[in-house]
Amino acid sequence: MRPTNISAEQERLNENALKPIPLEKWGPYLSERQWGTVREDYSEGGDAWNYFPHDHAKSRAYRWGEDGLAGISDYFQNLCFAVALWNGKDPILKERLYGLTNGEGNHGEDVKELYYYLDNVPTHYYMKYLYKYPQAAFPYEELKSNNQHRSKHDVEFELLDTDVFKENKYFDVFVEYAKNNSDDIFIKIEIVNRGKVAAPITVLPTLWFYNRWQYSSKARQKPNIEFLNSNAVKTTHEKLGSQYLYFQQPDDLFFTENETNKEKLFGKPNDTPFVKDAFHEAIINGKRVKEVREKKQGTKCAPVFNRTIKGGHSETIYLRLANQLFDAPFAEGFENIFVQRKNEADEFYHSILPKETSEDLFNIQRQAFAGLLWSKQFYHYDVERWINTSDGITPLSDQRLNGRNHNWKYLKNQDIIIMPDKWEYPWYAAWDSAFHCIAMSIIDPCFAKNQLILLTREWYMNPSGQIPAYEWNFSDVNPPVHAFAALQVYHREKEMKGVGDVQFLKRIFQKLIINFTWWINRKDENGNNIFGGGFLGLDNIGVFNRSIDEHHDDVSLEQADGTSWMGMYALNMMDIALEIAMTDNSFEDAATKFYEHFVIIAEALNELGLWNKDDNFFYDVLSLRDQHPVPLKVRSIVGIAPLFAVSIIDRKSLATLSDFRKRTNWFDNYRINNNLFLPNEETSDGNDQLLSLVLKERLVEILDKLLDEKEFLSKGGIRALSKFHLDNPYSISLKDTNYSIQYDPGDSTSDLFGGNSNWRGPVWMPINYLIIKAIKKYGEFYGDTLKVEYPKGSGNFINLKEVATELTQRILHIFEKDKKGNRPVNGSYNWFYHHPENKDLILFYEYFHGDTSSGLGASHQTGWTAVLVDLIRSI
Repeated sequence: MRPTNISAEQERLNENALKPIPLEKWGPYLSERQWGTVREDYSEGGDAWNYFPHDHAKSRAYRWGEDGLAGISDYFQNLCFAVALWNGKDPILKERLYGLTNGEGNHGEDVKELYYYLDNVPTHYYMKYLYKYPQAAFPYEELKSNNQHRSKHDVEFELLDTDVFKENKYFDVFVEYAKNNSDDIFIKIEIVNRGKVAAPITVLPTLWFYNRWQYSSKARQKPNIEFLNSNAVKTTHEKLGSQYLYFQQPDDLFFTENETNKEKLFGKPNDTPFVKDAFHEAIINGKRVKEVREKKQGTKCAPVFNRTIKGGHSETIYLRLANQLFDAPFAEGFENIFVQRKNEADEFYHSILPKETSEDLFNIQRQAFAGLLWSKQFYHYDVERWINTSDGITPLSDQRLNGRNHNWKYLKNQDIIIMPDKWEYPWYAAWDSAFHCIAMSIIDPCFAKNQLILLTREWYMNPSGQIPAYEWNFSDVNPPVHAFAALQVYHREKEMKGVGDVQFLKRIFQKLIINFTWWINRKDENGNNIFGGGFLGLDNIGVFNRSIDEHHDDVSLEQADGTSWMGMYALNMMDIALEIAMTDNSFEDAATKFYEHFVIIAEALNELGLWNKDDNFFYDVLSLRDQHPVPLKVRSIVGIAPLFAVSIIDRKSLATLSDFRKRTNWFDNYRINNNLFLPNEETSDGNDQLLSLVLKERLVEILDKLLDEKEFLSKGGIRALSKFHLDNPYSISLKDTNYSIQYDPGDSTSDLFGGNSNWRGPVWMPINYLIIKAIKKYGEFYGDTLKVEYPKGSGNFINLKEVATELTQRILHIFEKDKKGNRPVNGSYNWFYHHPENKDLILFYEYFHGDTSSGLGASHQTGWTAVLVDLIRSI
């Protein structure tokens, strides 16, 4: 019996927290796109999208992972399960999600499917996924052709712009998982015909092994799936052991091998007639049906269910994946497990989410967490092996040996990671992961802590101290936000449990010191505490590509945001050290070190030309040989970033830290006596000390622009670029080339970064999160002694805590229904979401239109967009 005040899911989480790695054996760890990834790219020129295209995916075995539709796998992705579909008209089986490559879309790569993460819990004892499958032929060519013929100034052509969903002629395919225990999973596939006319559908719940044997240097036993009876198969794997897939009576049962069809793709003889696309050929083209039906073992298997579903009706298929043999796998009443696990999920979220919230807002938060949890993915990449071996298709070359990521040979990843998006970004990104962990800490702080530490481990972090950015270029530099995230996760768990995990802080702190030192040594080009870093995750926010064009011998770029991120980093490290020092005073020295470093960075930011006195704003500065430095007068998040570095020291709580207090007092007095910059401000009672990169009068100036609807403030939050640049584009001539930038509220009209990134106007959730958290912190310190006009020109003056609340409400406006039942996030597609079956479906996009708040970019980048749930908690 569990304690009555602890939910069943929480009890499972508590048990998982005792494991060395707090993972469930089975989860939604299957990627939604493995094709087109860097890992599968063995081309000489690094053309990942074209080397392994979508057309090859059905026929070609992957090397570094697997993908599927609404799928699961074990945590080493040895064995995978996913759903394949055919509507009787498509040219291919629907085994995975389809989307445009970077060169095919008018705004870069983009998934062109309708699917939704409806529910999930941290242990994955209950999960629910929805895929919307047209009854007409899927419009692959129409989607590709329309987008290829559109310019970057045109909106993207989406699936809902075609005719395939007219008259509701589509299936809702719901896939639910309910665990009986960690090794026993019930699977429910419900297909609903939303149209009025009966329509056929073929469903292939598919079980297969990740093909590790094709490149293995070790003599391993090849795994196997074998026929047991007409309702069950058995799998054998040397590490996973035996598993059994049970299913209700199918119309057929197919076996094949997860092997490349080399004859079809490359004109070479196949090693076996049973290849990866055998089910596709059997179902679509009627080829070798007898052979796959009569084969009784293999590494890929699927029962086949042919259904014709009446209009407005549904049919359900049940399966069970377990590690033991059952005589009656579907005993009477087995369906109740889905009701039980759903009720437990409800109980768990009702215990965590704010009680005083609307039904709509509760649903938004619930789906945000579902998307976050469904985005967990097995990620496998050994760079040294990838560089030094061939895929059997393309031979080794000097270009590959010295090409992409060749300096990261020690990076050997094989872990479960929360991805930004399992289709468009089925690879981790350093600063994305920090925001994922902040949101995750609300429901599973143990896993969040593990994820933060993971990227600093020796099989990730560069020996020099750099944290890998992402697989396209591990050497790119993302903002150093992991110390900030570690503090957020620590305090969230401390609020929940009443005690903080100081050991976690110690572990992450030691590794972050190494990373901080890397920044100091590598990104302070002039040794003046002004930092670079290139685009710093903000892609095309600059007037030119900041990662490339500043690297001229006589040109250097000093970045306001790079310097601000480092000031924030130093302050966060000081706060971590102080928290640890409350129980271990040996960390006082480290706290002092980071305090002094923060002050020095603050001095550089404020005193060495990055603050523009004419415009009262922070700008990047371009330094040219034999010329005066040129401020790049672009009003963007670059100039807002200094707000992020803010902290309050409670002097009373530090009374026991005598060394820290003594040293910082000396340091402050020395700087005061020598007329040096000091970013400190104390309250009247002398107990609280505000540390911030931004002095009070400059804070007010920045907020004047930030809260102006003609500049940064939009209906849905803070824009990445001020609307001031709509009528006032900024341009500069450099090396006989003219560069310019203007306000772009929607999809990118720039070719920088492939054209699918846009920091020139839209609203980005992680940046808004940081802005709101910072303003709230300022508000805690200043209280009613500092009020600002909100919005500018309204005559309404409020304190900064109230500003933070108002900005949060604007973020929520993106997702909440208005009086007409429209959600701004849905943009021009609200007509589809007025259908009764769609009214509660939410997508969490990569960014949002700066004027209309409609969702843009990756449609499922729930990872960092999910931080909105943390904002909701603070309203």
